[in-house]
Amino acid sequence: MFRKCVTTLVQNTFCSGTSTPIIKEICQRSIHNTTGLLRPPKILITGGLGQLGTECAKLLRAQYGSENVILSDIIKPNQAAVESGPYIFADILDFKGLQKIVVDHRVDWLIHFSALLSAVGEQNVPLAIQRPRTIYGVSKVHAELIGEYYYHKFGLDFRCLRFPGVISSDPPGGGTTDYAVAIFHEALRTGKYTCYLKPNTRLPMMYIEDCLRALHEFMCAPDDKLKRRVYNVTAMSFTPEELVECLSKYVPNLHVNYKPDNRQLIADSWPQVFDDSEARRDWNWQHKYDLNNLVDFMVKDVQENYINAVNGSDTRATIKI
Repeated sequence: MFRKCVTTLVQNTFCSGTSTPIIKEICQRSIHNTTGLLRPPKILITGGLGQLGTECAKLLRAQYGSENVILSDIIKPNQAAVESGPYIFADILDFKGLQKIVVDHRVDWLIHFSALLSAVGEQNVPLAIQRPRTIYGVSKVHAELIGEYYYHKFGLDFRCLRFPGVISSDPPGGGTTDYAVAIFHEALRTGKYTCYLKPNTRLPMMYIEDCLRALHEFMCAPDDKLKRRVYNVTAMSFTPEELVECLSKYVPNLHVNYKPDNRQLIADSWPQVFDDSEARRDWNWQHKYDLNNLVDFMVKDVQENYINAVNGSDTRATIKI
């Protein structure tokens, strides 16, 4: 949970109006090249094959052109990722290798998604590194501080977003808040779910479309509007039992057991509510999805793209969409 996007803009930029199917009435930023002409930014996304990276690439490729958005990771991409646009191997622990990629591809924006999620990071502390209560949280603080230092010392346009639990239809990947994704897959398949958090554990969340819209709006925000380099963004806070109540509209006989494990300790160390008032004040961040909207979209998305894809076109009798 509390995934982070670290964005670095390395050339002068400005905004002009545009829109995409996902983002409405937000600005598009172009880059001045050496001839004085305008061109779209060249963007590198690290950790690109995770939950946020692939969806972020789709959004930005629709906005700036497929060839201008390079997806990267340290694992072999599937065929869909290869066919969707440029993909390269990039290990963020290899500093010189990353430098070469930035120079060779004339990268203007570097969007950093590479990370180990909270629960996974606790299982492999040396691989993750940090000072809050988890190694995941500590490493994020380090990135924020060094980024702010480079902004003040060298003028690097460093921007960082702190996300809450991000919910999408992609199968869960090891985060503490992933119960809020797994429950849709299990409930729609079996009508049952075993939750690893207590029923009253309240945590901040947001739907992935809000998450990506926040990212793009933040990247396009004029620098003089930003009073800080690191912002929180969120949309809602809810508990497992509140999510179950909303989901029960679609799965009336849903049966949920609660068996807290070590992830409960991580969840207990996090805030119940995320304060994003500064983002709303400085660059007019506004979320669109509340809990009811989120459940509506998640049920349809998981049902159509995962349940029906496996079982054919028949819909389970317990599901009402």
